[in-house]
Amino acid sequence: MAFAADSDWHMPDEGDPHTATWMAFGPSEDVWGKKLMRGAQNNLALIAKAISAHEQVNMLVREEDHETAERLCGSAVNLFVHEIDDLWMRDTGPVFVKNSAGKLAGVDFNFNGWGNKQEHDGDAEVAEFVTDKANVETLRTKLILEGGGIEVDGKGTAIITESCVLNKNRNPGVSKEQCEAELSRLLGLKKIIWLPGIKGKDITDGHTDFYARFISPGVVVAGLDNDPSSYDHAVTKRHLEILKDATDGAGQKLKIIVIPGPGSVRSQYENKEFAAGYINFYLCNGAVIVPEFGDAKADRYCRDALKDALPNREIVQLNIDAIAAGGGGIHCTTQQQPA
Repeated sequence: MAFAADSDWHMPDEGDPHTATWMAFGPSEDVWGKKLMRGAQNNLALIAKAISAHEQVNMLVREEDHETAERLCGSAVNLFVHEIDDLWMRDTGPVFVKNSAGKLAGVDFNFNGWGNKQEHDGDAEVAEFVTDKANVETLRTKLILEGGGIEVDGKGTAIITESCVLNKNRNPGVSKEQCEAELSRLLGLKKIIWLPGIKGKDITDGHTDFYARFISPGVVVAGLDNDPSSYDHAVTKRHLEILKDATDGAGQKLKIIVIPGPGSVRSQYENKEFAAGYINFYLCNGAVIVPEFGDAKADRYCRDALKDALPNREIVQLNIDAIAAGGGGIHCTTQQQPA
């Protein structure tokens, strides 16, 4: 794979001001089943309305679901009709970047259903549709990956899981060095902190945004799974070791804020796919939209840790159990369009 020379693009920090948030009203009965689909639709509306108190929300919706989306979301959300397969806008949408003149573009990372694990004919077209509606250039690449696999500080440092981006179900034959060169070109990266992640345990092969998130340059919020019987127990411990030893693109040590997952979740949607972690929060203008799982002590710990770290943002905790039962979280459902 041949990569182009250096460019002027960079991916801003999620905490920088947004023009809008993009979402997708996409759960289908085929993928989710009727009960979970209804719950996920309600959760999406809840997330959209929480974000719309702070910034514009644009949501893709199938023609046949338009009336339902309109009823649940109300006038707070702008609906755009487009064929979609699912609700994970973080992965299907474009990754927005800016240049030094402030011009915006969107990278189309060739969504392939997380390594061809799910039907994705509609979702493969989402990135270009969104960049068109946002009236910005679409940037092309041969790399295949998802936005949930990339976490940046806006200053040239990224955290990325190898299990996802270097997986042969996305990028066979692409070396780590080639991948770094192309991501540097597209996202303005000076340094990538690679976390191992874990393949084959969830549909994403271990996205970064469930493990570690920048909340500002030099400050990372990281998850810890305290359940020794969980596959993520050893993974999250190893990630913390790597992050505590790491430096950013400026050579500075990172400050790590650890937020353990809940000890228990509500029973209504509990299943083996349930994504019970707090790290998949979303930074919008003036707020942090974060899950709560009904474990009062753990929910409170998460809220207080984020309040201490982000004193100028409102902490909004939501019950998104149906989406969690589908293996995702709040961040997975969103994609920010920088101001």
